[in-house]
Amino acid sequence: MDRTAITLGRILLGLYFLVPGITKITGYQAMLDYMALHGIPMPELLLPLTTVLQIAGGLFLIAGFRIKETAYMFVGMTLLINFGMHDFWNTYVEHDQKHELQNFIKNLGILAGLLVLSASQHATQWRLFQHR
Repeated sequence: MDRTAITLGRILLGLYFLVPGITKITGYQAMLDYMALHGIPMPELLLPLTTVLQIAGGLFLIAGFRIKETAYMFVGMTLLINFGMHDFWNTYVEHDQKHELQNFIKNLGILAGLLVLSASQHATQWRLFQHR
């Protein structure tokens, strides 16, 4: 049962990053505008970088490849996104502070899952790739 729970949790975390990475492609301009609204520097550079990292990292987690490294990369990314994009302490025209607070807190839960996952790389789980 532990093997199934760890594997399922890892796959779900992978999907959590993979799907938004893909939707950043289809909603590219809207995401650029959202980043600009929040004062994110160099959105033209950071959006493609984030998109690639989310898609590749999501696939890595789903496959069970470089779990610890990928989880730590997502920890850093989640912290940056949380404080840059879900800044509920600021007010924006036509944007709901409660929604930003909800996303901020949700991301803390995701962060917790990533930290647990980073420590589980040697736990028994199903993977497409075995290393070290």
